[in-house]
Amino acid sequence: MRKEYDFSNSVKNPYAKHLKKQVTLRLGVDVIDYFKKLADETGVPYQNLINLYLQDCAHAHKKLKLKWISSKRVAEPVS
Repeated sequence: MRKEYDFSNSVKNPYAKHLKKQVTLRLGVDVIDYFKKLADETGVPYQNLINLYLQDCAHAHKKLKLKWISSKRVAEPVS
């Protein structure tokens, strides 16, 4: 391995900005705790696990079925 590398002629990856986009989400504490526990078990960072799960939902075209019960909202995944 070299002590120094010359990046003066390097080119930025033109596709990098299309790979991921930063967003702000408000997630329930129970959801975060679930994915953090799963992250400890798998060794994969919890944010990556959330992304992978959402990616799977998007690729499988999963939709939520919302049911209104009195004043509570209940969401169930539909395949």
